[in-house]
Amino acid sequence: MADILEFRNPRVDRGQRAYLTGLCGEDAVIRHYEDLGAELLCQRWRGAGAEIDLIFREGRMLVFVEVKTGRTFDGAAQRIGWSQLHRIMRAAEAYAGSHALDPAGFLPEMRIDVGLVDGQGMVQILENVSMAA
Repeated sequence: MADILEFRNPRVDRGQRAYLTGLCGEDAVIRHYEDLGAELLCQRWRGAGAEIDLIFREGRMLVFVEVKTGRTFDGAAQRIGWSQLHRIMRAAEAYAGSHALDPAGFLPEMRIDVGLVDGQGMVQILENVSMAA
C-alpha cells in the first residue's frame, strides 16, 4: 500500500515551534530563579487583561517574570513592548491583591522582571523593568 503524503501548513508549524520554544524558555528561566532560591508560585497566570508567564516568591517579595526567547538576547528583548509591560503591571497588581502574603492584608513588595533566553538556552534577567516603564 502506498504511503499517504502528509501536507503540512507552514504557518501552523511556525506557531507550534514558537509555542514549544516559549515553553523551553520558561523552563530555563524557572531553573535560573530556583537556583537562586526563589519559589515558583504560578506559571502562565491570566488576569486583568494579561498573562504573566511566571510568578515567584523571593522571601516576602513577589517577582513577576515575562519570558522572551530569541536567537540572541537583543532579539528576545525586542519582543516586549511598553503596552505589554503596562498590562503585566495591572495583572501583577490584581494577583498580589488576591494573594496577599502579609497576614495583615498589606500588599507584598513586587518586582517585574524580563527573562531573556537566547538560541543556546542561556538566560539573562532584566530586573525591575517596571521602573523603566
